[in-house]
Amino acid sequence: MSNASLNKSDVGNLGLRLTNLQIGNSFALGAELDGKIVNISEIGALFNMPAPADVDDLLQNDRAAEVRAIVDRIKTQSTIRSIDLSEVTFAPLVTRPDKIICVGFNYREHAAETGTPIPKAPPLFSKFSNSLNHHRGIVNLPTLVDNEFDYETELVIVVGQRCRNVTEKDALNVVAGYATGNDVSARGLQNITSQFMAGKMSDGFAPLGPWLVTRNLVPDPNDLRLQTRVNGEIRQDWNTRDMIFNCREIISYVSGIMTIKPGDIIFTGTPQGVIWGQKVPREERNWLKAGDQVASSIEGLGELLVTFA
Repeated sequence: MSNASLNKSDVGNLGLRLTNLQIGNSFALGAELDGKIVNISEIGALFNMPAPADVDDLLQNDRAAEVRAIVDRIKTQSTIRSIDLSEVTFAPLVTRPDKIICVGFNYREHAAETGTPIPKAPPLFSKFSNSLNHHRGIVNLPTLVDNEFDYETELVIVVGQRCRNVTEKDALNVVAGYATGNDVSARGLQNITSQFMAGKMSDGFAPLGPWLVTRNLVPDPNDLRLQTRVNGEIRQDWNTRDMIFNCREIISYVSGIMTIKPGDIIFTGTPQGVIWGQKVPREERNWLKAGDQVASSIEGLGELLVTFA
């Protein structure tokens, strides 16, 4: 039995590419309109209309109707100030999630390249809010405790409705939208014990964004091309249809264990092509290092770029 309901006015039906803007020391909700960014929070104040303060406010306080009203108002104006994409300072796509849930070994070829048996259920672990990072962000590597750093480009589910025990049939209805993510990993810490969360939770190890693409713009999250480029070289090039546990199954499984809340995010796993899976001795692998740039892209969701330091 599911306690989720389909709400036609929810975030998932806005039909927008949304983002979190960094404005000085605070955040603001941005939306892409006609190839440029408008600051929804600022324009709401200009029109004396209620508006979400940022993406978290939008998701956690059910403010989609306000965004719809502001966007409709913008379309009647000819002089609304917009920001060119090159001038935008992106913040982490979400900043105050209740939970960051991650799925491991969710592609058969990735399990094979790491010598891991196909899991019988989604292997879950967590990251924390300290790990959140953003498009064009810097990832400071914890080189005092590890030197084997790796990328994992992943489809990320952004939850839009509170739910518990949601059925697979209803699972996608609780989604606000989807985003590109990178589950940055310290493989030495990950593999030194049987519990590998230590290799996943360093500061900045969960870059996410730049876009929250609302649910109704993504007809099938399990049919999206995924790519990773390291310093311009393609390392991963696969499709989300190859997940062992698809998005419906993941959401249903997680919600059977605990309540999922608006603003929670779920990393859904990475395909083959990570450094950990290279068939050479560990000491000969080209682990990520300071100065490297990793570009993660997912079809329709945009490219997430981070630099390592």
